[in-house]
Amino acid sequence: MRERGVDDGHIIHINSIAGHSILNLPLHFYTASKHAVTVLTEGLRRELVALNSHIRVTSVNPGNVETEFVDAMGTMGETNSAAYYKENPFLASRDISDAVIYTLSTPPHVQIHDITIKPIGEKF
Repeated sequence: MRERGVDDGHIIHINSIAGHSILNLPLHFYTASKHAVTVLTEGLRRELVALNSHIRVTSVNPGNVETEFVDAMGTMGETNSAAYYKENPFLASRDISDAVIYTLSTPPHVQIHDITIKPIGEKF
């Protein structure tokens, strides 16, 4: 953006609640990668502030979202993906896109740092 003279853009990282806590699931590598995204997002935000840039940086941190992620992981300990879907509440992908649209709709002087979205009743 800066190379092209854009100083009012918006960078949105789709992260995870796993980037802000340690989940009680066998997902330590996933959690570590999401913590890295959290740190990189904040580092980028601070770098842009130091440059007096008006580029905004936001991290959207969803909890359980109904996607292929659980299926792709196979089993999670003793719980298979079908049981996990049955036993836990999930957000829809639309819920996440609505958060992105909200973030983009804020006035230029508003910096949304983090949006954490979880379904009601999520255990984590």
